[in-house]
Amino acid sequence: MDAHSSQADKLHLQDAHQVDVGLLLDDLSSSEEGLSSAEAHRRLITYGANVLEGKKKKSELVKFLQQFRNYFAVLLLVGGLLALLAERLEPGQGNLYIAYALIAVVLLNAIFTYIQEHQTERIMESFSRMLPQMVTVLRDGQPLSIRADAVVPGDVMILSEGDRICADGRLLEHSQLKIDLSSLTGESEPQLRHLEATSSNILESRNMVFSGTLVQSGDGKAVIYSTGMDTQLGHVVKLTKETEEVETPIRRELRRFTRIIGFIAIVLGVLFFVISVAIGKGQIDSLIFAIGIIVANVPEGLLPTVTLALTMASRRMAKKKALVKNLESIETLGSTTVICTDKTGTLTQNRIRVSTVILNRKEFVAWDRMIIKQPGAKDILDAMVLCNNAYLNHDGFSGDPTEGALLVYANGLVDVAQIKTRERFNELPFDSSTKRMITVNRDVDPDGYLAWLKGAPEVVLQKCSSYLLEGAQEEMNDAMRRHFIADFQRLAKRGERVLALAYRTVAETTLSDESGFILIGLIGMQDPPRPEVPDAIQRCRRAGIKVIMITGDYDITAETIARQVGLIKGEGVVIRGDELLTMADEQLQDSLQQPEIVFARTNPDQKLRIVRMLQAQGEVVSVTGDGVNDAPALKNADMGVAMGIMGTDVAKEASDMVLMDDNFATIVAAVEEGRTIFENIKKFIAYILTSNVPEILPFIAYVVLDIPLPLTVVLILAIDLGTDILPALGLGSERPESDVMKRPPRSRQERLLTPNLLFRSYAVVGMIQAAAGFFSYFIVLLNGGWQWGFELATTDPLYRTAVTAFFASIVFCQVANVLICRTRRQSLFSVGILTNRLVLLGIATELLLLGLISYVPICNSFFGTAPLQAWQLLLSVPFAVLIFLGDELRRMYVRRENAFVLKWLNW
Repeated sequence: MDAHSSQADKLHLQDAHQVDVGLLLDDLSSSEEGLSSAEAHRRLITYGANVLEGKKKKSELVKFLQQFRNYFAVLLLVGGLLALLAERLEPGQGNLYIAYALIAVVLLNAIFTYIQEHQTERIMESFSRMLPQMVTVLRDGQPLSIRADAVVPGDVMILSEGDRICADGRLLEHSQLKIDLSSLTGESEPQLRHLEATSSNILESRNMVFSGTLVQSGDGKAVIYSTGMDTQLGHVVKLTKETEEVETPIRRELRRFTRIIGFIAIVLGVLFFVISVAIGKGQIDSLIFAIGIIVANVPEGLLPTVTLALTMASRRMAKKKALVKNLESIETLGSTTVICTDKTGTLTQNRIRVSTVILNRKEFVAWDRMIIKQPGAKDILDAMVLCNNAYLNHDGFSGDPTEGALLVYANGLVDVAQIKTRERFNELPFDSSTKRMITVNRDVDPDGYLAWLKGAPEVVLQKCSSYLLEGAQEEMNDAMRRHFIADFQRLAKRGERVLALAYRTVAETTLSDESGFILIGLIGMQDPPRPEVPDAIQRCRRAGIKVIMITGDYDITAETIARQVGLIKGEGVVIRGDELLTMADEQLQDSLQQPEIVFARTNPDQKLRIVRMLQAQGEVVSVTGDGVNDAPALKNADMGVAMGIMGTDVAKEASDMVLMDDNFATIVAAVEEGRTIFENIKKFIAYILTSNVPEILPFIAYVVLDIPLPLTVVLILAIDLGTDILPALGLGSERPESDVMKRPPRSRQERLLTPNLLFRSYAVVGMIQAAAGFFSYFIVLLNGGWQWGFELATTDPLYRTAVTAFFASIVFCQVANVLICRTRRQSLFSVGILTNRLVLLGIATELLLLGLISYVPICNSFFGTAPLQAWQLLLSVPFAVLIFLGDELRRMYVRRENAFVLKWLNW
């Protein structure tokens, strides 16, 4: 197909819902067997990838310019403009350098933040590429799983429950297929499909399927006629305006933080400007003083540091097989109090295999090949194959794991492909309410039909009037039903999932009556627990996180697995779906208070009810799910967790995080990461804020005590941007403290900026740093012959030496500060002082910058500093030691749960 003919086809296919399906296939040069691989490859080149063009992205220039809108950048830019004004009014006073420095800081900060956000976008895009949508099409006449972006017009797509349809198509066949069109048309109820056109409007015609819609139930096949931007969804995308981004809780918290700090900076700046002018200082000097107050309060490196910390956290979580769809999920994880988990594939290995067959009232192990000689063996194997929507392939199978296990077992005894040739005329698909599946297939006798039934034993037994015994039909009475129930309960107690199989002859292809079936036998399947789950559940208990199993499996099987993985150790409470149905909300609330609880045989509505009830009790709930029916609970949970391997597209769409290994232990690792990242953000906020005090007090002392200014604006910027950022990044990458999963979950109301954190940074450690700075400053001045009241020129070597000593004091104390900020509870000696390489690199950078500013002549000229003698350099070391040992003592009392320390000094 060349470009011209493809455009002609597009025009001709506008009435694809009304033309005869044979003509449509001819127009597409396709057939009900699909395309050949070679033809599909050629069409992919012609038509292009099956992708939707995303919303119009902001240009990189716009993204960069947006970095200048944040509160801190505006404050610094205003400070720079004021410094330029001061230079214009009184040239030659060095204010021009301050203006250049402030503007340079804003520019560097913007560049760094832009780079970090750009990298974050690329990482999140790479996560999306790690979760490609997969679809099943017919290629060379065989089912093949391919990426959705490789689908081309003419492909025949196989539709199954839970699929997200990736292109527009015309139905070729279907069985009770229901499509959720809400994402395209707004229609709230899923619509049953037909093979004939039902409307002249293509969107309303029920013989069509559309890109972006969801298969709610049933299955079918459709020939694709439009892909990518030529689909109905593509037309909508072209018309869609760009939506506003939703602000995440962590961003709201940071915005609150910046406003508080900015407000403090402005109030102090204006207040002391007025005081300075009132006591007789010149307006220009007072203006520069106000600029210094503002600059000292602004933690310039905070925003890029937060961005980088979140980026690194998402990378670490990806390495642990947990992909977050947005960074907000990381913050939510840290406060999770309840995890509602599936059983199959999450607590178990999702390696379902047939383990037991009960036939002729006798039990056979799966590897006993003598079963093929038993009367009724052919019938039970036919039921496994024909009442089944899975496909065998070179990887084993494609489809539902339970159905795949049945096919794999049957394929070891008979020719599955030969049995599959019996035409299927009708299907009543399995769902969580009926708990059964029925198909109507042609019998071996070409004029006869057989209905095959597969489902939950208690459901199937009620539909059976007889059972097979040694090839003969026997009446099914209540006593025999109890015998079969006892058989299935025996298997369930071993942790096996049990299905019953039955059949009956029918006169026509429709099935109006679901009674009169003949029970063939029972199938037991095992899915062993994951070996790492018991330890993960124990870690949850220690972390104050409650784990609740919610499964559609039998109560006996669920309890057995729960005990095997340690979810139930004592008596425990197991509530079945039918019991839950009769429970009042008050009763359910009481039951949810039980420490060990399992819900079995539940449906999606009940799962959603449990989640909402937990949330009403103030719990922060994470929910796992993999199927279409899990989507409501995933969407309503505080944290929806979908399975990456076995999860449906619908479940992944509704979730906040996807587990690439479907493993419960990965959730626990992600929770640990969520707790750690929130703590690490608090750690580097505590670190950055501390130096504000020794930066602000020199300006206050300058006005109130009428002394030479102990610290210049340029040196403040050197501290905030030069010496603080890299150590702060090191704190953002700090590993979890050993007891992070031994503490109760963090409250959702806990703030990043708390009174205790402010008290710690401003009133304790910050004051010690300020004392160190003033001590060094005055010792150098007094030793050089300065007396109180003497004025010193900014070029005086004594003044420059004293200023350098103040600067060095802050650097040395910040080295101690970054070390103590690494842990909030643990002893630094148990963590290891040298274990965080990025912190060590940050310390080395701080000391190197101190050396450059103090001893390199060109830096002396720019920063207004002078070389220090060894004794001058070490004046502040005792204060740094005090900070280090004092906080080590504080952490010891925190671990001992001292009431005073926990109330006032635990941040």
